[in-house]
Amino acid sequence: MDATKPQTPRLHEAIANLQQLTELFQFRREQLAREAGLTVQQWRVLEQIAREHFMPSMFARERDSSRAAVSKILRQLQDKGLVSVAVSASNGRHRNYALTERGEEAMALLRASRQRAIDAVWGGFAPADIEAFRAFSARLIARLEEYAETESSGSDQHG
Repeated sequence: MDATKPQTPRLHEAIANLQQLTELFQFRREQLAREAGLTVQQWRVLEQIAREHFMPSMFARERDSSRAAVSKILRQLQDKGLVSVAVSASNGRHRNYALTERGEEAMALLRASRQRAIDAVWGGFAPADIEAFRAFSARLIARLEEYAETESSGSDQHG
């Protein structure tokens, strides 16, 4: 037996742990959003608006969502007073989105809550453990992306 290959039961346990971790991260993200009076989707839009020039059509494409769904979220955020929208001075067909003061406050609350959780959960691990996890997870992500791409290419050829 190849000593570099994990045994199947250990692999299945590792995969189950990763699935549970994914579910817990999603659950925690939902909790944080709820604490700020938002949905996870609204939070994602707020984050994007806070970072750079927000374009609803690009956001929809990146999230594999419809423009209508993103427009609905933007209306909800405007109704909550978290986002303002203005017609672009350089191109009347474009809209400029910005966080309002309330939007900035909501993002600050989310960031602070998230940082408290990071400190509480990750703070007790040794730097070497964090580095090992970071390196392993990066390799795992790369392998999963490569495998998904290979499988996608293969199914395109067969179907």
